Amino acid sequence: MTGGVPLAEVVRSGFVEGRHRGSVVVLDAGGSVVDSAGDVKTPIFPRSANKPLQAIGMLRSGLRLVDPGDLALVCASHFGEDQHVARVRALLRSAGLDEGALRCPPDLPLHQPTAEAVLRAGGGRSRVQMNCSGKHTGMLLACLASGWSLEEYWLPEHPLQARIRLAVEEFTGEPAAAVGVDGCGAPVLAASLAGLASAYLRLVSAAPGSIERTVADAMRAHPEVVAGTGAEDTLVMRAMPGLLSKGGAEGVIAVAIPEVGAVAMKIEDGSMRPRMPVLLSALRRLGVDVPANLGEVPLLGGGEPVGAVRAIW
Repeated sequence: MTGGVPLAEVVRSGFVEGRHRGSVVVLDAGGSVVDSAGDVKTPIFPRSANKPLQAIGMLRSGLRLVDPGDLALVCASHFGEDQHVARVRALLRSAGLDEGALRCPPDLPLHQPTAEAVLRAGGGRSRVQMNCSGKHTGMLLACLASGWSLEEYWLPEHPLQARIRLAVEEFTGEPAAAVGVDGCGAPVLAASLAGLASAYLRLVSAAPGSIERTVADAMRAHPEVVAGTGAEDTLVMRAMPGLLSKGGAEGVIAVAIPEVGAVAMKIEDGSMRPRMPVLLSALRRLGVDVPANLGEVPLLGGGEPVGAVRAIW
């Protein structure tokens, strides 16, 4: 990605020691651009910010989940905490599958205390603990519902992935500019930040009961499932009810608020730490009342706060 501009600076002991560049777009409730910085038209890989759109493709392929929390899990980059792993295992059992059906790579939980507990108990990496295991479980269940093979369900040419691609392209309003392999092994489809923000706005603005609104509602009702303890998506959705948020690797995040607008961002160097300060700056441009304690990113020196990462856009 190129075309980013300085969005945040790193201040230590009153001295600016670095800056993060990136691009961000802010849409109003009608989908018009009210502010932007950098290049918001060139495609990027939204990474896990694509998950709500991928879930739409799964639902259109026959995925049926009784518990909205399970749908939130399908959209999640979960932290591998006990509640997340239990949900994944329960969904697999409900379909007569075991963990061996998953093709996401084995991993330790992202939640550090949980990862330490796993290691203390003599455990190790597993597929159910990987942060995309909910998405992969949803893919497996969608394949079963449509009578498709579970073999190679993660490959772009599989019928499920073709359905998912149609959904992503429909909601971003753009043909996929590139198809890559995401960190979990499933396809990741490139779209612009403008298209990503527009897609999120459609999710929260859709009619109640529609597939896209069902996805948005499930995520907003279960923010702890979407991410986990202390995670940005969880914190921001809890702090601002009605807001939909989903981050992605390499410094991506997209949010939307019904009747207010949407934001999509990409930090050029892939850093995660400037996302919240810049996101909150963008939301303020929409007139959103942002909690004062949200988005603080302290820098430590000797174990004590000596500075912060702050938005300069």
